[in-house]
Amino acid sequence: NILCPALTPFPFVRNAKYVRRSVQSSRYMLIHNISASFKCLRIAILPVLLLLSIDRSAAAINSRGFTEHWSNSPSTSPTTIGSINHTSKKTSSHTEYNIKHNTAPLSEMTEEKKEASASTGRAAKLARPNVLSLQPYRCARDDYSTGILLDANENALGPASLPTNSLDPYDNGMELERYPCPYQLTLKRLLCDYRNAQVGQTADNGGIQPKNVFVGVGSDEAIDLLIRIFCTPGNTRGAGDAIMITPPTYGMYKVCANVNDVGIQVVPLTPDFNLQIPEMLQAVTPETKLIFICSPGNPTAKSIPLSDVRLIASSVNAIVIVDEAYVDFSSVPTATSLVNEFDNVVVLQTLSKAFGMAGIRCGFAIGPADVIQLMNNVKAPYNVNKLTSDAAANALKNTSTLENNIRVLLEQRASMEKQLLALDFVEKVYPSDANFLLFRVKQKANDLYKTIADRGIVSRFRGNELHCDECIRVTIGTAEENSKFLEKLEEVYKELTA
Repeated sequence: NILCPALTPFPFVRNAKYVRRSVQSSRYMLIHNISASFKCLRIAILPVLLLLSIDRSAAAINSRGFTEHWSNSPSTSPTTIGSINHTSKKTSSHTEYNIKHNTAPLSEMTEEKKEASASTGRAAKLARPNVLSLQPYRCARDDYSTGILLDANENALGPASLPTNSLDPYDNGMELERYPCPYQLTLKRLLCDYRNAQVGQTADNGGIQPKNVFVGVGSDEAIDLLIRIFCTPGNTRGAGDAIMITPPTYGMYKVCANVNDVGIQVVPLTPDFNLQIPEMLQAVTPETKLIFICSPGNPTAKSIPLSDVRLIASSVNAIVIVDEAYVDFSSVPTATSLVNEFDNVVVLQTLSKAFGMAGIRCGFAIGPADVIQLMNNVKAPYNVNKLTSDAAANALKNTSTLENNIRVLLEQRASMEKQLLALDFVEKVYPSDANFLLFRVKQKANDLYKTIADRGIVSRFRGNELHCDECIRVTIGTAEENSKFLEKLEEVYKELTA
């Protein structure tokens, strides 16, 4: 169990059982000898007491699950934060912050965990009991991150290869033979600075801080983790918890719920893609643990007003998750400003869309510190690799490229919308706050999509989604790509309807 091997130390359990069997056998032999010769009693008392002590020690070690073995450090008193026990960590004397390798002083790593939970937080009330009591996996970098590192069974001779652009001349500046920082503090700080500036906040004045940020493999990892943390499985048995979704919406919410055997409560959007808030609140039950709001929506491309999020968050005892994959294209500001206003709002973001970095798979969950702490406890030890972290940090340090690309894409989106509306077979182009357009044709949308794709230009048929009859979703590409799509769209539609 990579998430928490301390809970399943099978080899050591077997050893403990062996010790008990040996102790029991030895005890029987001693008792037999004692009954045979009372004169041996004085000699036998000492071994008996010794063996009984060993037996008690073995049982105690077994019941603890050999936590001390996995911690790689002397046992210390646990610090209780809410319902979670965090073992106090020793730290090295080295406190230099190394931006190059995306590491931080161990004191800062420890401090992040100490502050990240609260006994009265919403997370402690909603999370699964087994998650709250989870002893997180302690990785090699929890104690020391600098010096001669002989603790993690890495290959000190170096990597067998490097990214293509680093081969000639050879540049292993990222030290790929070493595990990455499990906390990604540099990346978290950069994200906080960027998002806080967008809403006129700072980390010291109501804004988000690194303790509010989880870094994952795209936002999909965060979706799955949140469901695993807060929702008890059991849907196939007519039991367990549930999530709420508002279709048409992103399909991974449903997929992750089904994988984890969690119920799905459905409250559809209106035909104009607005939330039905009274119906949502009425549908909430004690089993509703997560409410997913996609804003801007996929495939709707419509943003949800922050006032709607506030109303829902203030009315439910559930975690409200605002999925903001496309927020950088939206006129509605990010919901990260609500994270410190509500203890049950989590915002998902990604570098896959506006940042144009879908290939590195990097996403974020931004939320209350106690929720983020649980996500850090449950995640795999080194979930974000060094190559991803380095590229993501560079993007957040140089946002001028991001902002220029957004400007170009918004211009192209407006041009594309105008040209689609000029086609007589296009019945509607939905307003968009994303980097795509959803439009409806009079007929044969699926055939239209397939034929155009067969000829080398791929869009997405969305006609099987609620309120999306005869709809196609097209991503805004370069000016040349957009022109070719429009040309092929008109050409193929004429062929299909001739």
